[in-house]
Amino acid sequence: MSEIRSLRREDIPGALRLCRFAGWNQTEEDWARILRLEPEGCFALEEGGELAATATAITFGRELGWIGMVLTGPAHRGKGFATALMERAIAWLEERQVRWIKLDATDMGRPIYLKLGFEDEELVERWARPPGEAPRAEVEPLRLDGDLDRIAFGADRSRLLDDLARTGEAASSGAGYAFGRPGANAAYFGPCVSRDAASARNLLQWFLGEHAGETVFWDILPANREALDLAAEFGFERRRRLVRQARPGAANCAPLPHRNELVYAIAGFEYG
Repeated sequence: MSEIRSLRREDIPGALRLCRFAGWNQTEEDWARILRLEPEGCFALEEGGELAATATAITFGRELGWIGMVLTGPAHRGKGFATALMERAIAWLEERQVRWIKLDATDMGRPIYLKLGFEDEELVERWARPPGEAPRAEVEPLRLDGDLDRIAFGADRSRLLDDLARTGEAASSGAGYAFGRPGANAAYFGPCVSRDAASARNLLQWFLGEHAGETVFWDILPANREALDLAAEFGFERRRRLVRQARPGAANCAPLPHRNELVYAIAGFEYG
């Protein structure tokens, strides 16, 4: 097997090629953001002079490490590349003594992750809406409530949210706030955290109004029934279902508290 090395900015075109093989929504800016946030936690495998596989790991304080972007090119599957990269990402996060390690598992990846000690935690679903008009909504400039976000998500993700605010779209409304960004296949709504459904509804209308001519993706934790109701109301349909999985990063860790009823949209499968 080729040696695992750090993923570099010059690898982004190859990483995007892997995304296109998989039908994923990430853009060049998405890869650049991950490299900005955690350059030492991004890993690659080459074979035959081309990027064959990737995996990324991001830390959210000491509470949580998140693994994402586990991709293998079609010509390189079945060679253990994903397992090797996962083992490296897990080891990297354990060296940083994060309490918990999580990921959102596809059907293809889930058996690998179970063998590596991950356990199923909950479902996460991708919903999609085709291009179409939406009632306009008035929103305010972003007012990020760091305490609320930590309660909802369970860890400090301020570095990620600051980057999303600089490079994408962000707004507040009432008791909530939301972000959005372009995608290769669809505009992406999320993350969105709100204390009530009315504020989340207004933020969703704002984003749909800004992207009326585009398909929109929205990743939802089905434990939030109000988010599912909004998805149905605004013409979204369920496209995919993944399984959120977790494993301890250190011994004797208490469960990570979080409040799904406040999470109306996750930040993406690569971030949680």
